Amino acid sequence: MTGFAAMTVAAGLLTGTPANAVVGDAAKDGSYQFTAKLDIGGQRSCSAALVGQQWLVTAASCFSDDPTQGFKLAAGAPKLKTTATIGRADLTRDSGTVVDVVELVPREDRDLVMAKLASPVAGITPARVGSNAPLQGEELWSAGFGRTKDEWVPDRLHYAKFTVGAVKDTTVSLTGKSEGAAVCQGDTGGPAFRDIGGRYELVDVNSRSWQGGCFGSDEKESRTSAVDTRVDDIAAWIQTTSSRDLLRGKTWTDAQHMVPGYFTGGSPGGSRHMDLFVAWKDGSASIFQGADHNNPKYPFTAEYKVAGSGWQYAVSVAGGNFTGSGADGLVVRWRTGEVTRFSHVDQNGFSKEEQLRPANDTWVKYAKLMTVGRYTANAQRDDLLVVWVDGSISLFSDIGANGLKQEKQLQKAMSAGTYIEQISAGEFTGKGTADLLVRWVNGSASIFPGVNSDPAKAFRDEIQIRDDKSAWKNTLSVTAGAFAANARPSDVLVRWSDGNLSLYPAVSASGTPPEVELLK
Repeated sequence: MTGFAAMTVAAGLLTGTPANAVVGDAAKDGSYQFTAKLDIGGQRSCSAALVGQQWLVTAASCFSDDPTQGFKLAAGAPKLKTTATIGRADLTRDSGTVVDVVELVPREDRDLVMAKLASPVAGITPARVGSNAPLQGEELWSAGFGRTKDEWVPDRLHYAKFTVGAVKDTTVSLTGKSEGAAVCQGDTGGPAFRDIGGRYELVDVNSRSWQGGCFGSDEKESRTSAVDTRVDDIAAWIQTTSSRDLLRGKTWTDAQHMVPGYFTGGSPGGSRHMDLFVAWKDGSASIFQGADHNNPKYPFTAEYKVAGSGWQYAVSVAGGNFTGSGADGLVVRWRTGEVTRFSHVDQNGFSKEEQLRPANDTWVKYAKLMTVGRYTANAQRDDLLVVWVDGSISLFSDIGANGLKQEKQLQKAMSAGTYIEQISAGEFTGKGTADLLVRWVNGSASIFPGVNSDPAKAFRDEIQIRDDKSAWKNTLSVTAGAFAANARPSDVLVRWSDGNLSLYPAVSASGTPPEVELLK
């Protein structure tokens, strides 16, 4: 079992040798929808796992000229026309998606390849790539469309439980745990995963097996062990590969509002960075899920279209945590002057909308900009700061509990305030409360550290971080969040007037670091 040929590569041949799923139980409709079946040129059958809306991970040996000789593979389009069937446990039905594979990105040090789909897959949640190494004795589930104990070409996805054995640098051994469990031909590239309360975490993909108990295998073969390829130690590589084109193809000048927040399951200090809620000019909305790695070039890993419309009528949108738990929410100022709040927003939609202020002329004529930050002793990001057209600034504290009832004027009307062009709440200086980032009309930018509810101290010690007439004069928005790391919201996402996006990671009192162009 030490050489690559010591075990059989479980890529099912569609010609010569009949194709074949994990010997185990037949999956119910709707189960393990991230598992895909690959038809490679009508000659081979493999399995795969959806890890991004337009990306699969599978075994490189599925695409090798001779899978028994190794997994080395050239990057680029597959030599043979390859189609993936995803989200269809029963292949005789027409549910799910059938889409071509258009590009292969192999990992050179192991039997693994990323496969790009011709178009994104909608309505199927990709498997999360786990970053915790498998442990000896741990139990994992495996799924695939390969041969069963009595079928050459099954029409249904099967799954079984396995036990982790030896864990090596790039591989892990598995042994069948549930009755009759084995990895068979056609299961190569299929996922082995943890089931964490119905949330599936990919641990490794099938590579080789002894195929004991698989239909058509040697009747004397009783071994059910297999060798899988680890993904936990290359989770960041998988994420960056699958998200490299995520922001391209969007007309970012049509992004009316860009709002940071923890909408898809992340939290401050956790592995998942902040997401970005985007309201588009056509009234639709998206959530771009934050990454689990620290590569500032690829801060988001998936786009979710959020059900609902009407966002073209929003004048200002800000995000914060208004309940102290769960996903963040949004506060919205509409064209009529009405102010409402969604206490919870995620990729599945919005909580019930609550009215904080009915339609009124004051918020139509005089409210200019708003942002939400952590500006009081309450540790939550639930304090609404509003800049008015006369240059005055108000703070509405703890709006999760108080709505808009607790207003305090932090700055009286003054001409300097009328030159404020854009604002965002961030934490750049390590003060007890959040800072305020201001982009001025002349292109300069400032940080006001530790803004709080004391008017005498709210805007002291201004720190200029961009000079007059800087390139920031051409920004359509500046958005502070925890996008490149997740210690605190100190990264600034800039949307430019030409439709480009840039990220300035870890902005501080010392200024802005080198620009990272996200669409370059």
